[in-house]
Amino acid sequence: MVGSRKLPTRDELRVWREFIETTEALRGRLAGRLQADTGLSTGDYTVLLALSETDGGRLRSSDLAVRIGWERSRLSHHLGRMERRGLIRREECATDSRGAEIVLVPAGNDAFRAATVPHLQAVRELFVDALTPAQIAAAGEIAAALRAHLEQA
Repeated sequence: MVGSRKLPTRDELRVWREFIETTEALRGRLAGRLQADTGLSTGDYTVLLALSETDGGRLRSSDLAVRIGWERSRLSHHLGRMERRGLIRREECATDSRGAEIVLVPAGNDAFRAATVPHLQAVRELFVDALTPAQIAAAGEIAAALRAHLEQA
């Protein structure tokens, strides 16, 4: 016992390790497929997805960082690489000269659209097809419970 909290049991730790290791393996396989099929990294896809979901395909960099859950420095370095590859453009923010807006350019939009079907096919093959409808529902409930718990912690 640590303080008033119990440590996880052996069975709980087994499930935890299985969950983490499987999640990491799944993420790795999806990332490999995305890169091989489309030339985009999961980071590229995450940024392009967030921009594609906005009106006008633009977000302040600070808002983008919050939306995708990245630290600003990580995002800044990644955006630099994406900008050099012609996927996005950084512009001064019209309303605040201290900030920058990240703009989805046509080449980035095309790359995102071309990547969507292969990525979703990989999600289907590696995740959805491995589970029954009841397991999919249970996975959704588990994810929602974990997210809610983390938001309160």
